[in-house]
Amino acid sequence: MSHKSTRIAAMIESFRGQELDAHYLGFFDCFNRQMFYEAHEVLEDYWLANRHGANGNFYKGLIQLAGAFVHLQKDRLRPSAALFKLARTNLEKYPGIYERLNLVAVLAMIGDWQQRLAQGQLALNPLTTHTAPELNTQTFQSGML
Repeated sequence: MSHKSTRIAAMIESFRGQELDAHYLGFFDCFNRQMFYEAHEVLEDYWLANRHGANGNFYKGLIQLAGAFVHLQKDRLRPSAALFKLARTNLEKYPGIYERLNLVAVLAMIGDWQQRLAQGQLALNPLTTHTAPELNTQTFQSGML
């Protein structure tokens, strides 16, 4: 097992035994700590095992959302814009509240970041540690995060 795999497994393990899947909860924890790469990694194995199921595009959309912010952190604005678009396309397939996540709010957030990128004409990175989004109790309906 690689160092990365051990670290990701430890993140997942810390959320075991809760009402929702540990991968799903770990995704939100990492995302809210601006650990977007780790958020992607925490959810990816779970998505791979379930990608053909009813939640496949949902998890894929969340992974793409985290990936969009990974690209922003690396100042790669065009790939970020492309991933925001893919995330929106995948998440729009689900009802407004899905897996306790307020997708209306998430889709609005995606739209806001797409607009920020467009306003900067894909030349100005809108992401700073102070502007980074969180998926919190307003977007997550259980109040667990």
